[in-house]
Amino acid sequence: MGEVLSQNEIDSLLKALSSGELDVEEIKSTEEKTVKDYDFARPAKFSKEHLRTLEIIFEHYGRLLSTNLPAYLRRPVQVEVMNSEAVTYSEFSNALSNPVLLGVVNFEPLEGNIVMEIASNIGFAMIDRLLGGVGNPLDKVRDFSEIELVILERMFNICINLLREPWQNVLTIRPRLERIETNSQFAQIISPSEMISIVTINIKIGEIEGLMNICLPYIVLEPVMDKLNTKYWFSTMQVKDVNTYEEAIASLISKAQIPVKAVLGNSSITVNDFVNLAVGDIIKLDRKMNEELNVYVGDINKFTALPGSADDKYAVRITSVLRGDE
Repeated sequence: MGEVLSQNEIDSLLKALSSGELDVEEIKSTEEKTVKDYDFARPAKFSKEHLRTLEIIFEHYGRLLSTNLPAYLRRPVQVEVMNSEAVTYSEFSNALSNPVLLGVVNFEPLEGNIVMEIASNIGFAMIDRLLGGVGNPLDKVRDFSEIELVILERMFNICINLLREPWQNVLTIRPRLERIETNSQFAQIISPSEMISIVTINIKIGEIEGLMNICLPYIVLEPVMDKLNTKYWFSTMQVKDVNTYEEAIASLISKAQIPVKAVLGNSSITVNDFVNLAVGDIIKLDRKMNEELNVYVGDINKFTALPGSADDKYAVRITSVLRGDE
């Protein structure tokens, strides 16, 4: 509220204006100090730069989800980061419905937990796919059974392990699922008045669409807050060498075990002859003794060979390599 002037002060001010001692334009040009409101109940601990960096991290995380989840769900998975915002934990927990699907995640080496919330329809769609269904959610909302929670625990662990790579430029984390809660009242990991950052991710499994919310408390991220800015992020990003990936892939492929078999020949006999087979019986094959054998790698005929022995063991000697379109 402005200061109230007395009558004498008003008369003195009017006299100064009329005599020219005080300039009206000078009074108008005087800049007033702007006052910014500060809400002590919602302290601004997350800046826009922090929230943008978290979005970049979880955009990377979304790409990993869309690449890895289809291998388990056998359906195309589309993931998109919707937004990030800073709220109090009470606002987050009060917005949750029951039943809810909450994963409490230990964020080692940082102290404290984060919360991963998955929409119920996405949870039931995952269960349906993993049990051989088409991936439809339930028409009627109900609590998750113990067996369903065990199935979902596997999916939570997959999603949580994928957090390691996106956070690599900030900190080497070792996240681990502590428990799954279906009632938001039992997931009070911090004080209701504490500030958190919520990253909202939209997940689409086939035709089923729902949200995943990642709750990141400030007290957990406080030791690495100075690293959550785009300048630090891009300056520490490692340039990946394409040749390194090629060498790693080639190394893994070279160690892969594949079945190799040499077919001596084929024959057709009756079921009665097969049942009455005994030691010493002879089965006539469709291949001559000096004829080359077919060698299969998996189910593909890749070589021809001649039979023989090596170190008192049966063996074959490769005679030619078949280079067909297969």
